[in-house]
Amino acid sequence: MTTTTFITGANKSLGLETARRLVEAGHTVLLGARDRERGQAAADSLGARFVQIDVTDDDSVRAAAEDVAAHEGTIDVLVNNAGVLGKVGPVEDYTAADMTAVLDVNVVGIVRVTHAFLPLLRTSPNPVIVNVSSGMGSFGMTQDPARIESQYALPLYSASKAAVTMLTTQYAKELKGIKVNAADPGQTATDFTGGLGHSVTEGADPIVTLATIDPNGPTGQFIDHSGNLPW
Repeated sequence: MTTTTFITGANKSLGLETARRLVEAGHTVLLGARDRERGQAAADSLGARFVQIDVTDDDSVRAAAEDVAAHEGTIDVLVNNAGVLGKVGPVEDYTAADMTAVLDVNVVGIVRVTHAFLPLLRTSPNPVIVNVSSGMGSFGMTQDPARIESQYALPLYSASKAAVTMLTTQYAKELKGIKVNAADPGQTATDFTGGLGHSVTEGADPIVTLATIDPNGPTGQFIDHSGNLPW
């Protein structure tokens, strides 16, 4: 039976690489992106189907879920990948509006999309949710001098990813029968990092691992490419 996977923010970087790997693994991939032109081009390049979605917009998310309900009728895996870095600079320059903008994509967006797609996930025999989080949201990792996460200060982004990881554990407890896990890509060479870090292939590893777990797979876990992470 084919696994149908919906990925948000999948027209570039980690989302695109995850989509590519899952198409290769035999999944029917629904490539979600805000920009219609870029999203369609990305989907065409992989053999995926493009679904327009803006995770900050209730109507857009609802329309995306309705589109999938009409075409595929189900999804087995939801990858909440869409995210923004937000404002970077002196902490005294951050405003409430800056924080709100980051939370709206990185955290509220996950709630918005998960809520809309839950009815479709519940039709799957092995429903899985993967939330793309970050070690930058881990107290243990950002306080460990041996970890690269301790060398950066990204208050808005880090706070949002801490929320993503906690949201994951709480959803894992509450959503019986659905496996909900968080992936940390690590420092990956994308536009977020100015090209610093390991390849997007390595960054996508934990996302792909969690998107392909079997019915006996874990739930409520936070992993990177090497295994479980401190919180």
